[in-house]
Amino acid sequence: MTRRVVVTGVGALTPVGLNVADTWKALIEGRSGVAPVTAVDAELYTSKVAAEVKGFDPNDYLDKKEAKRMARFVQFAVVASQQAIEDAKLDLEGVNAERSGTIIGVGIGDIVLIEKAAIRFHERGPRGISPFFIPMVIADMASGQVSINFNLKGPNFCTTSACASGTHAIGESFNHIREGRTEVMVCGGAEAAIGNLGFGGFCSMRALSTRDCPPEEASCPFDAHRDGFVMGEGAGVLVLEELEHARRRNAPIYCELVGYGVTADAYHITAPAPAGEGAARAMKMAIKDAGIEPGHVSYINAHGTSTELNDKNETAAIRSVFGKHADAIAVTSSKSMLGHGLGAAGGMEGVVCAMSIKEQMVHPTTNLLHPDPECDLDYVPEGARELELDVVLSNSLGFGGHNAVLAFRRFDG
Repeated sequence: MTRRVVVTGVGALTPVGLNVADTWKALIEGRSGVAPVTAVDAELYTSKVAAEVKGFDPNDYLDKKEAKRMARFVQFAVVASQQAIEDAKLDLEGVNAERSGTIIGVGIGDIVLIEKAAIRFHERGPRGISPFFIPMVIADMASGQVSINFNLKGPNFCTTSACASGTHAIGESFNHIREGRTEVMVCGGAEAAIGNLGFGGFCSMRALSTRDCPPEEASCPFDAHRDGFVMGEGAGVLVLEELEHARRRNAPIYCELVGYGVTADAYHITAPAPAGEGAARAMKMAIKDAGIEPGHVSYINAHGTSTELNDKNETAAIRSVFGKHADAIAVTSSKSMLGHGLGAAGGMEGVVCAMSIKEQMVHPTTNLLHPDPECDLDYVPEGARELELDVVLSNSLGFGGHNAVLAFRRFDG
């Protein structure tokens, strides 16, 4: 008998809130976290805006000495995991640590510290390299620190697949539970790469928006005036649990995770395959894995980056998978308000999907004022909408042709 997997806790640090409640309220109200970039000198770059996490002081959450030895993306991951564990009412003393694990997806790691360390090296030579440099910057240290902080002794690793990293982490965690290796997984995505090399790198490849407009309007997925994404940061973490394990301790249940699709474009380092062929196969795989029909899907949290190629190809992919039913599906982009959190995006959007099912409501896609004729789905531009949600998909599509899709379903006992 296939083991069922449920979401019992959620945690998030995002550009619009330092917890899930504040983040969800902002998204429903259509409030953007995009603002003038502060982590770098905007005068040096073509893009002037970013979706940064605001008001975060790690000392409010972590031991001061411990926080000092963690990179910003690791701090995000640990704090969001703490929130998710508390939300799940999970007593870590009462679970089997060896059958509990963590997978946190990270796209880049701490490129900001790498930049600073390189400068110190050139100024002071090898003596300028901190003994904590390597354990602070490597991408797997988010899952490593979550494992250490919460005594999770099962699977512990990082998925790095560009902007699909967080979704791959959740999908792989799903597999660990349903295949019987674990009972509990703390999983999601984290990223904090807004610095000169990270921000400048995306500017150099002309991936970021340079529109002359109010900052909160810069990320405009599916709009004809879009010209690139807005770089973001943050973390989103879910507690996944085997259903009977959750039932035995009367855990709160947001929804059930029922399907996972994962494919490669095998096409180009940054551009998606024509007509979103790889994304379409990932959605079909997730639907088949869930044992449902395409007509059961009522909402898709799109990758929706606000780049011309992604938005058109993702739209084409949805049409190719769902046919006429595509017109009956609500499709929204959280990135219209959260910016693009890179490796964190799939984690944050997984949290949004869980909240959407719990509240039976979807947030709007903001800044969609001039619809692109080639982007012709129901993107919910008018404001949040109450909907009867049964099955929802979360799409993540990364540079390098990485496609990952999750299928969540309303829990029916």
